[in-house]
Amino acid sequence: MSSESYYVPLGLEALSAPEVDSDQKITVERFDSTDLTISVWAETMQHGAPPSALLVRALERCAPRDDVRLTRVVVEILGPIPIAELEVRSWVQRPGRRVELVVAELWTVGDRPRAVARGSAWRMETVDTSDAVHVVDPPLEPRSTGRDGTFGEAWNSGYLTTLDWRWIAEMGCEGPGKLWAKPRPALVLGETMTPLERLFSIADIANGVGSKLDPADWTFLNTDLTVHIFRVPEGDWVGVSSETSIGPDGVGMCAGVLYDETGAVGRIAQTVQVRARP
Repeated sequence: MSSESYYVPLGLEALSAPEVDSDQKITVERFDSTDLTISVWAETMQHGAPPSALLVRALERCAPRDDVRLTRVVVEILGPIPIAELEVRSWVQRPGRRVELVVAELWTVGDRPRAVARGSAWRMETVDTSDAVHVVDPPLEPRSTGRDGTFGEAWNSGYLTTLDWRWIAEMGCEGPGKLWAKPRPALVLGETMTPLERLFSIADIANGVGSKLDPADWTFLNTDLTVHIFRVPEGDWVGVSSETSIGPDGVGMCAGVLYDETGAVGRIAQTVQVRARP
């Protein structure tokens, strides 16, 4: 396994797509998953962040155009994502000159292949609106005001060990948890991450950053994430400010803001399944 990347590329091919309502072909790429993707919940499954970034990679590369960009991405976790060979299948679901919908799915490989994650994204035509810029969320406190650290001893394996951290307001604090994080490995061996790949290689940690529960006593797995991106981020560090609300019947919702070092770039929401440990 590579110590330099979350995934190792194994190949690419184009297939016809009669089962998809689209004039495009399905693009299929195959990757080997490395141990750097391991989740905090089980050593046999991946953390949600690397697969989310891999789906965004496919969404950006699907029938690429210079005059559009991703504006809203929804990632659905359909089941445990194994540390194994995986296929990424992508296609244009709804073509359009100004707005189009692109889809990517992550599939297991073998005798009984199945989809384990799905990403969909609206792509919009870009135009110059620099004279109308307005940002609602104030910037996150600078990295220099934070402290180095991790999620603690309970979460000190796999994917979470691949990040550099600067905590601004720690998990469990009053109000939103806040931090800056940067992935050290490449997403795919031999490639440099795009700004959105880097954003999604971090975004899925929001429900952990914003949790008020002790992971020694509770599990809180997110089944999805929705990210609205009003500005493409710049730089290597991603900022997260988030907080989780929990209802009385085992369901929670994490909501937060994502940043680069200039300011806010978008907002994230996640549905969270909350369970007490036995």
